[in-house]
Amino acid sequence: MNFFSNNFGTPCNVEFELDNCQNRKTIEVTQEKGKTEKLFVFIGNEPVSGKVSINIKEKTKKIEHTGIRVEFVGQIELFYDRGNHYEFTSLVRELAPAGELTENKTFSYDFSNVEKQYESYNGTNVRLRYFVRLTIGRSFASNIVKEYDIWVINFVKPPDSNSNIKMEVGIEDCLHIEFEYNKSKYHLKDVIIGKIYFLLVRIKIKYMEIALIKRESTGSGPNVFNESETLTKFEIMDGAPVRGESIPVRLFLSVFDLTPTYRSVHNKFSVKYFLNLALVDEDDKKYFKQQEITLWRRGVAKPGLTGSSTSNNNNTNNNNYTPQQKVIESQGEVPEPENNSSDESD
Repeated sequence: MNFFSNNFGTPCNVEFELDNCQNRKTIEVTQEKGKTEKLFVFIGNEPVSGKVSINIKEKTKKIEHTGIRVEFVGQIELFYDRGNHYEFTSLVRELAPAGELTENKTFSYDFSNVEKQYESYNGTNVRLRYFVRLTIGRSFASNIVKEYDIWVINFVKPPDSNSNIKMEVGIEDCLHIEFEYNKSKYHLKDVIIGKIYFLLVRIKIKYMEIALIKRESTGSGPNVFNESETLTKFEIMDGAPVRGESIPVRLFLSVFDLTPTYRSVHNKFSVKYFLNLALVDEDDKKYFKQQEITLWRRGVAKPGLTGSSTSNNNNTNNNNYTPQQKVIESQGEVPEPENNSSDESD
């Protein structure tokens, strides 16, 4: 069993236990101040159930309370607006009416039909989290509140349409190039394949590079904060090209910590990804073009539990949950699936 305690300055210790957690996948999440925390992974609308134990400390004779309740909460926290938390999901279960606690007590809870429409996210300026919260109400003292987080991911169906990207850019009478990518939507373990054609070259180009950029936008209207992060940047050409030359592009996404593209999550934040193509001439002038791509999580929505060996052999994707951080099992690192698997999860 896995117990999680939070025992600071209260007359009791509170321990959370999840049902069927022995073989459930976990994920290491980096919190504030570099602290890492291991959370259990839930997929889609899996039920969240378990037990919460209230253990009275030795020097405490009794705890008078106005009621005990447990909640399941989905919440968005904007780091520049720490005083306000935005709850988009909240279910409450009353565990006990007003009274006294004179001995240790364990309660069961079950949130079977809770909607988890968004994925958990831990970004630069925003965090989306799901947690179970126990509250012991008190009249003449502050309430005792303990929270326990879980991590949620959602699989989606492949996009109905996925056309290629083809664009022409250039400078009149100086430079004319055409770039093409094989599609516009990629799953998190996909490979971006493209080609760049030089139709007109009348300036001396030193090199060309391509970058994958993540852009996190928080807020709305005039109060939007954009934070861009270059995930990778590498040179794809060194030296001056000639007319008619083509440069291949191949970028493996599986080596990066990526999330799906998030668009206007509860009208609070978005996460988008861009391919940035840049050319540098002999005078160190830069010419660039940026193109948005859509990322999505591929897989079958199955419970986040390790199954039998037969199930694992037939369904490689059940061993590969990588929303943002490295996914680990209780006995070690989850192996990467084969590239030719037709049922791979991201």
